[in-house]
Amino acid sequence: MRLLHTSDWHLGQTLHNYERTYEHQRFLDWLLDTIVAEQADALLIAGDIFDTANPSAGAQKQLYRFLQQARARAPQLDIVVIAGNHDSPGRLEAHGTSVIGHVVRGPDGDIDLERHLVALHGKDGAVAAWCLAIPFLRPGDVPRLPAAEEGAAALDPYLGGIALLYRQACALAAARRQDGQAIVAMGHCHMVDGTASLESERRIVIGGSEALPAAIFEPAIAYAALGHLHLAQRVGQKEHLRYCGSPLPLSFAEVGYQHQVLRIDLAGGAAQSVTPLMVPRAVELLRVPARPAPLEEALAALAALDLPERPLHEQPFLEVRVLLDAPEPGLRGRIEAAIESKHVRLAKIEPTRKHDGAGSDTSAMSLDQLAQLQPDDIFKRLYLQKYGDDAPADQVSAFAELMLGGA
Repeated sequence: MRLLHTSDWHLGQTLHNYERTYEHQRFLDWLLDTIVAEQADALLIAGDIFDTANPSAGAQKQLYRFLQQARARAPQLDIVVIAGNHDSPGRLEAHGTSVIGHVVRGPDGDIDLERHLVALHGKDGAVAAWCLAIPFLRPGDVPRLPAAEEGAAALDPYLGGIALLYRQACALAAARRQDGQAIVAMGHCHMVDGTASLESERRIVIGGSEALPAAIFEPAIAYAALGHLHLAQRVGQKEHLRYCGSPLPLSFAEVGYQHQVLRIDLAGGAAQSVTPLMVPRAVELLRVPARPAPLEEALAALAALDLPERPLHEQPFLEVRVLLDAPEPGLRGRIEAAIESKHVRLAKIEPTRKHDGAGSDTSAMSLDQLAQLQPDDIFKRLYLQKYGDDAPADQVSAFAELMLGGA
């Protein structure tokens, strides 16, 4: 059978206050076409469908319209959705779809494992695989470790509980499956040595625990479809343990990165191949200059931009990277004037200090020392750290006036 693995859509996300409905819709339209063209049997969506736990009506409408269209264009398609750390389980509604938003316990307090076991069907309609659909887990979601295991995992009962939940779900699937049927796992989590995308990911921190080892996935698992990290990557250098990454760039750190959806072909109960399908970028991201440069050089690079005319929602997002040796009060105005006739959207101005920081005081401070700092002390330290020089007296005075006005 053939699976498509995607995650981290972040519907409703804005990029520096610019809404991205057009880009998300272009991706969803592409995904619909890809489901049909690839003759996929199942679509696995591994969490963070929405960007916030309280998504806009427009973002919810995009998801539900996509699910309805997928059902219409590929009636035999199995769709499995798990909630991520950005999602509110209650916002994920089912439209002929298996949605696992949270862990449910029975009257005896035991986790309802059956709810997390989803049958995936091949083109002949027979069960071809069993999916362990495990959403983002919070401490209260995981089972308590048996007394025999508590000692070994006492330092980290959260990670131990997650591993136990996957073992229990895998054992249920193993008891259920027949010859030739595969076991597939889903999860929304941060794995050990996983590479995060700068600027765009929210850390998952649970009492100091975060990264999970690849060993939580039993050898019987043919493929693990993971979400949370925005860059596609293998886990522990294993071909069958994968993050697919986000389908859209979620920050300017991803300017040169090619986003993707993964196609997995299963046969004989194992993953025979994993193939990236590259997602077309609907709106370009520009960093000008390519590296931080003095203001005049940056303005010259902006003046040299030659971009075709496009509707506003299709115009590239622009980050301007300027190298400064002192504050530049008119910086934004000069940049806006330079791009006034350009078909581009100014999303971010990234100033960088020229000095190397050798003169700044970067020594750690004790809590007692921090408690003694006054607001103007903090202002002076930040100025020194950013510009490598003492704050001018007029700016210190202006800051003091601002603080008095706020009081």
